[in-house]
Amino acid sequence: VIIITNQQGVGKGLMTENDLKNVHRHMITEVEHSGGRIDAVYYCTMLSSEENNCRKPSPSMAYQAKQDFSDIDFELSVMVGDTSSDISFGKNLGMQTIQIGNETTDIQADLKYNDLKSFAKSIELKQT
Repeated sequence: VIIITNQQGVGKGLMTENDLKNVHRHMITEVEHSGGRIDAVYYCTMLSSEENNCRKPSPSMAYQAKQDFSDIDFELSVMVGDTSSDISFGKNLGMQTIQIGNETTDIQADLKYNDLKSFAKSIELKQT
C-alpha cells in the first residue's frame, strides 16, 4: 500500500515539510492500529504552477516507488483517488482506477464508490 500525494501547501508556506511528515506518521500509526498498513508515502510539495513538477498526474512519484519496491507492476496496481489528477495518474500508468466520492472529473475511472469504506467492503466481499 503506497500513498502518493500532492502537497503544495508546503510549497505555499502553509506548513513545513516536517509538519507534513508528522501528519504522515500519525496517519500510518492510526492505520496500523486499525489493522492496516501503509508501506510508503511519496509526496510532492511543488506548486502546480511550476514547470516539470512532480505532482500527479505526472508519473514521477510512481517511478520513485517502483525504484524502491521493484516488484510493483503498474498494470496489476490499483489507483484509488478522488480527483481528476488521481484518475489521470492511474490511467497514465496503466492501472485500474477507482474514484471515491462524487466530484465531477474530466476523466472516467474504471469504478466509482461513494466513499472509501464502501470500496473497502467491496474488497472484503471479494476475498471471502
